[in-house]
Amino acid sequence: FFCARHRSVASHFVISEITSNMKSVAALVALAGSAAAFSPAPISRVESSLSYAAELDSMTGVSAESGNQVFDPLNLSDYVPTDWARRAELSNGRSAMLATVGWVWPKVFGTFDSQDVTTTDPIDAILQADPQWWVQWIVICGVFETWKYKQELNGKSFLGGAEPAVDYLKLWPEDPAKQEELKLKELKNARLAMIGIAGFAANHFLPGACPVPDFA
Repeated sequence: FFCARHRSVASHFVISEITSNMKSVAALVALAGSAAAFSPAPISRVESSLSYAAELDSMTGVSAESGNQVFDPLNLSDYVPTDWARRAELSNGRSAMLATVGWVWPKVFGTFDSQDVTTTDPIDAILQADPQWWVQWIVICGVFETWKYKQELNGKSFLGGAEPAVDYLKLWPEDPAKQEELKLKELKNARLAMIGIAGFAANHFLPGACPVPDFA
């Protein structure tokens, strides 16, 4: 009897140990599942390139200066919409053409009758100008940009792809081939002006840095 009771107690003890261990394993599995639920999900790699490069093939701007190939050494066309880039290029180029004329004009033709700006140095002139002139200039630019936006809503264009919003001299031709030629000419002049004004500015702060004429 004693031996049978001893075996029964021993069996009960073993079964209790097994049950306890199974409960522990189950608890660990549950905790692991809970931890996994709050762990960050694996993030798949997202390709940031938008691949606008293919659109460049149909855009005006490729010519002999770049070997009749698209010049994009930094592959910016993979990330920047081509239409936006062309707008920025033309806007900066047109501003650079005006800036180039404004840089040279005072030294060649003199200054206007003014009490505040008396120098022909472009950088000094910026500092001498009364702040009210800069406020007026900013307001004028804002009005002009608003007008441009409204003209584009009416179907006109500042990029040469449709009827031009500004053409006082009636230079926009009817022939599509002539239109492409005129667009390319403007782009070339705009790019040259951007290089030119950058050279003028560099030579101003670092005399002799660029081969510019004496009047610049």
